[in-house]
Amino acid sequence: MGNVPGVTYGLIGWPLGHSLSAAMHNAAFKALGVEAEYKLFPLRPEELNPFLENLDTSGIAGLNVTVPYKEKALKFVKLDKESAFLKTVGAINTMARKNNAWHGFNTDIPGFRRHLKEHFEPRAKKAAILGCGGACRAVAFVLAQEEAAEIRLFDIEPEKPAGIVRMIKGLFPDRALSAVDSVEKLDIGGSDLLVNATPVGLKQDDPSLVPGSMLRPGQFVYDLIYNPRETKLLAAAQKAGAQTANGLGMLLYQGMYSFEIWTGRQAPEGVMREALDSALAGH
Repeated sequence: MGNVPGVTYGLIGWPLGHSLSAAMHNAAFKALGVEAEYKLFPLRPEELNPFLENLDTSGIAGLNVTVPYKEKALKFVKLDKESAFLKTVGAINTMARKNNAWHGFNTDIPGFRRHLKEHFEPRAKKAAILGCGGACRAVAFVLAQEEAAEIRLFDIEPEKPAGIVRMIKGLFPDRALSAVDSVEKLDIGGSDLLVNATPVGLKQDDPSLVPGSMLRPGQFVYDLIYNPRETKLLAAAQKAGAQTANGLGMLLYQGMYSFEIWTGRQAPEGVMREALDSALAGH
């Protein structure tokens, strides 16, 4: 889009080499004639606080937040009445400047819900989640809200799943969920849904965290990774006869919800979907 006059939006995270968000949002701005540009802001951990502390003088009107800052960004925003529950969820992925203050949102939640339910109905089903960072908080929230029968969580850092169990119990006291200390104890074979919320699979030489022997027909395996389109986990799941999806639909829908928060305009779904497909093909 070049150096358009107007408003700057963007994405903060580290690293950002895999991101397709700029292609999606800049195509949407162009299609609707919005004078704005979406940029990537790769921030090392030591750069995060200074960047967010100086947002008011940066000319930026809105941000998406990705790994590993979805939890850390929370302390830099106000939560409105309808988003107050995000204090308990503990993660945001969208920031918008309105009325001289920064407000926080989590569009991962409706984005994941919408994409998952196009493929799978989680109500009364058993779910296993690998990885318990900021994205997992949205996934676990949706599964609890949609009344999954059981949710098991595993992360190599045991305090993370324990924290998500506390979070869900705070919001949905009756839900059956547990933090386990190994992949084996996730009981993937007995689960109807497996979600990979780790970054393992982003790199070509990453292993699959789940042996193919744990996967079976009738399961649904969802990998939040969308670049590459098919991770080793998804390839193994398909070979085992399971249904699969990657996170591209979630990326699209959370992006559309963010766009609408920032601009007050209806997001052009077809344009954004096509831009994502083209960007992914070019990666």
